[in-house]
Amino acid sequence: MKKIIHTALTTALLSLMVPAAIAADGPGRTECIAPAKPGGGFDLTCKLLQVSLQETKQIETPMRVTYMPGGVGAVAYNAIIAQRPAEAGTVVAFSGGSLLNLSQGKFGRYSVDDVKWLAAVGTDYGMVAVREDAPWKTLGELMAAMKEDPTKVVVGAGASIGSQDWMKTALLAREAGIDPRKMRYVAFEGGGEPVTALLGNHIQVVSGDMSEMVPHLQGGKMRVLAVMSDQRLPGQLAQVPTAKEQGFNIVWPIIRGYYLGPKVSDADYQWWEQAFKKMVQTPEFKKQRDLRGLFEFNLTGQELDSYVKKQVADYREQAKSFGLAK
Repeated sequence: MKKIIHTALTTALLSLMVPAAIAADGPGRTECIAPAKPGGGFDLTCKLLQVSLQETKQIETPMRVTYMPGGVGAVAYNAIIAQRPAEAGTVVAFSGGSLLNLSQGKFGRYSVDDVKWLAAVGTDYGMVAVREDAPWKTLGELMAAMKEDPTKVVVGAGASIGSQDWMKTALLAREAGIDPRKMRYVAFEGGGEPVTALLGNHIQVVSGDMSEMVPHLQGGKMRVLAVMSDQRLPGQLAQVPTAKEQGFNIVWPIIRGYYLGPKVSDADYQWWEQAFKKMVQTPEFKKQRDLRGLFEFNLTGQELDSYVKKQVADYREQAKSFGLAK
C-alpha cells in the first residue's frame, strides 16, 4: 500500500514539474516587430535575428517578422507597453535613433524605464561623404569651407532636423565653430535618396551610416571623409579615417538591438538572454551580421540596460544643447 501511495505521489510530483520544463524551453511562437515599413535598418535587425535563431537552432519554429511603422519606433513602443506587455515570444527591434527620440520625449508618455532592454547584436557608425570629384579631401577641409560660408555647402540626409543624421553634422559644425542653425540641411525620405541627390550634384555632402555607403564606395563615385568610430574599421574600410584622428572628437555608434514588453516574466527574459549569448558566439550569426554591414557589439541583460540608459541621458544633454529637448 505504501509503495502504491509513494508511486502515485511521485507521478503527481513529476506531472507538476512538466510545465516548468516546458517553460524553460522558451516560447513556442516567436515574433520580431520591426517599427518601420519593410526595408531599412529595423527590418535588417529583425531579419538578422530571424535567420540566426533558426540557423543556430535556438528555436524550432521560424520567427515571424511583422511591421509597425511610425515615429522611428514610437508606435511600436507604445503598443508593446500598453497592449502587449507580457508576450514572452515578442521582441521589438530598436536602434540608436530610437534612443535619440526617447531622449527628446518623442515616444509620448513612456520613458526609457518602461520596457525590458534585452540585447544588442551589432553596431554601425555615422559618416560624412562627398562625391569623388569634390574639392575637399579631408574632413578639416570640408568644415573650413562650411565655416567660410555655410550657405555654399548643402548637407543632405535621410531624416529631419533633430534626427541622428542632423545631430552628427551639427556636432561637427559646432566643433568647427559653425552655428548649426546656419547649416544648409536638406531632409530626404530614407538613406537612398540623399545618395542619389549627391551623385546628381544637387547636394554636396551626405550625413549617414557607414553600412549604407559600402556599395557606393566600390563604384568609385563617392569618398567618405570620416567615420565616427573610436578606431578605424576593419577590412575594406580601414582606409577611411575617423573624425577623431582628424581633430573632431565625435563618436557616433548606431547600435542595433531588441527589447521585450515590461511584464514579460524574469524566467522568459533569462531564456532570451541565454539564447542571445549563445547565438552571437556562433559562426552562423557572425556571417549574417557581417553580410548586413554591422560590426561586433554584443551586450545583454543588465549591461545593455545600463548602456541604453546612459546613452539616452547623453543624447538628452546633446539635444538640450541644441534646444531640442527640455
